[in-house]
Amino acid sequence: MSETITKKDLRTVFWRSYQALGCYTYDKQQGISYMRALLPVLTKLYPDKEKLKEALNRHNTMFNTTCALVPFCLGITCAMEEEYANAPEGSFDPQSITDVKVALMGPLAGIGDGFFWGTFRVIACGVGAPLAASGNILGVVLYLLLNLVPSTLTRWYGFRLGYRGGREFLARIQADGTLTKLTEAAKILGLTVIGGLVSSIVSVPVSLEIHMGGGSFILADVLDSIMPNLLPLVLSLVVYRFIQKGASVNKLIFVLLILAILLTWVGFFPMG
Repeated sequence: MSETITKKDLRTVFWRSYQALGCYTYDKQQGISYMRALLPVLTKLYPDKEKLKEALNRHNTMFNTTCALVPFCLGITCAMEEEYANAPEGSFDPQSITDVKVALMGPLAGIGDGFFWGTFRVIACGVGAPLAASGNILGVVLYLLLNLVPSTLTRWYGFRLGYRGGREFLARIQADGTLTKLTEAAKILGLTVIGGLVSSIVSVPVSLEIHMGGGSFILADVLDSIMPNLLPLVLSLVVYRFIQKGASVNKLIFVLLILAILLTWVGFFPMG
């Protein structure tokens, strides 16, 4: 039986959540900071070095959401890690911890950005900027209050809700078998989101025109007639395969950049 998380451990995790952008990378984004925030809890739950290493590897992955909602995700993760650490062998699938975290970050980012970047910050600037421009210090004070108070309250109560609600929720769904279904649903949702990102973000703009038998055709049109967004899909699968084999993401980025420059130079890609 592992040790139970204390209030002191949880407070440390919460304060570390403010460093969500402290180590922001291309491949993991907030992932390393998220793992660091969890370190006090993981160290307490897994005194065995191999178990701790397993937990660190589990969270050394890509994560990104609105900073104000990071504590909510951390609270749920703490609850799930505590449940896993104290569960009988084989009764709790640790993959569900990652699946739930990944499933939450996308929707929470959409909601959080809309509220904190598109609403509270805009209102705070609208109220505070005219006063500040006229030299009134109240403009700065009002901006900070209108912008930081909602964010701080969301962080604090979100973390508490994530941990306390997460424990009760996990106990209930584990007892009736819903956890297995939730894990599977989270996997499907994650794959669906990634599939949508591939078609909407990844671009392989082939402009090569081939001349044959007195006629010509554009290669991109032929490929799209076979399957829309075929090349972005192939490129994503190739990159994913290299990552699965342990290739450095940063090296892959530079390889793709150099390859794009060369293919543009020979006319395979358009110049503009």
